Amino acid sequence: MYEDFASKLAATMWADFDETPRRADGPTAEITDLNTVVIDGNFPWTIVTVETDEGVTGIGEAYPSPGVHEIITDYLRPVLVGENPTDVERLYNLMRGSLSGRGSQEGVGTIAISGVELALWDAAGKLLDQPVYQLLGGKTREEVVVYADCHAGEAMVESAEEGQEDSTYEPEAYAKAARAAVEDGFDIVKFDLDVPSGREVDTLSRHFDPPEIDHKKRVVEAVTEEIGHDAEVAVDLHWNFSPETAERLCRALEPYDLAWIEDPLPPENTDAMRELKRRVDATLLTGENRYGRHGFRDLIEDQAVDFLAPDVPKTGGIAETKKVAEMAEAYYQALIPHNIGSPVATAATAHVGATVPNFVALEYHAREVPWWEDLLAREEDFIQNGRIQVPDAPGLGIELDWDIVEEHRKE
Repeated sequence: MYEDFASKLAATMWADFDETPRRADGPTAEITDLNTVVIDGNFPWTIVTVETDEGVTGIGEAYPSPGVHEIITDYLRPVLVGENPTDVERLYNLMRGSLSGRGSQEGVGTIAISGVELALWDAAGKLLDQPVYQLLGGKTREEVVVYADCHAGEAMVESAEEGQEDSTYEPEAYAKAARAAVEDGFDIVKFDLDVPSGREVDTLSRHFDPPEIDHKKRVVEAVTEEIGHDAEVAVDLHWNFSPETAERLCRALEPYDLAWIEDPLPPENTDAMRELKRRVDATLLTGENRYGRHGFRDLIEDQAVDFLAPDVPKTGGIAETKKVAEMAEAYYQALIPHNIGSPVATAATAHVGATVPNFVALEYHAREVPWWEDLLAREEDFIQNGRIQVPDAPGLGIELDWDIVEEHRKE
């Protein structure tokens, strides 16, 4: 009963919203179905499929979020079935209109729309026999840089008691993880600094005393001393610090010339971020919790950070991220997109990175997943020496190995 109600509601809203004339030229393919499958990786990677009557299947990915499947199948499926998948821009606005008031501006509704938008671009490229980057205006570069997120889990040290892990994150373990990433060919590595030091700390207050600041400093010191100029080093604070603590930490880290300090403050207050940037000599990055060009507008206009980190399968999709990049270019800001996804989200972000000049690097967050590369139906590695050669095949230029997907499928 609920699904019937949701379908009728979506169809009714769509009928009121969609007054755009149908195209009379170009490919005449129609969307026949939308669905999702979740891969049980280090995050639940939500793969979105768009089926067409031409036998072409577009694949996309939505940021891991509860409710994405229901939104896509109950609300967006009745809106898109029968539509031409090559009309990506119109269908993007159609989906936003159909979910008006239900998360089409930000949150899980936008995430669901983003996943479908990626799949539409893939389907459109396959139907038009063109790679996505060509549909977006062509390449500015042949390859994109990838940075390695050596997240804190790899830095845990075993305690004396067998089978247990110590709550202290030792600086030497970080240095070892950094060296391993550099030897894999990555020119930029990133670590989490919002990690336990072994002391009792009231993290809710976001205030950290000098010994806590010193622990973070020792981690950065160990990593930078280990790798020297072999790679750049960045750190992630995950919004866990107050302005006064973030300022003290940034000042403590100034001697180490970090590539960037990510998310030092909670994401809602652009004024606070702009003030922090004014007060410290540090390169700041944020943006993974912003949605669409409207969500990035104040960050860009106020020049509150140096780098922006939109997440393609979260912020609105491929075209919306490109629009964020174009807005940022007017203020000489650059993109370093957030990415915790499968090869699908990674490929989609690479196509964006290929088409805009102000693109620095994209995140790779799955070095501890040995079968990440196996998800692709290709023999050579997708990421080689910290680079991705932008795929030239139609659509996103990749295909999934569905046997491997099924092997790691999450119910």
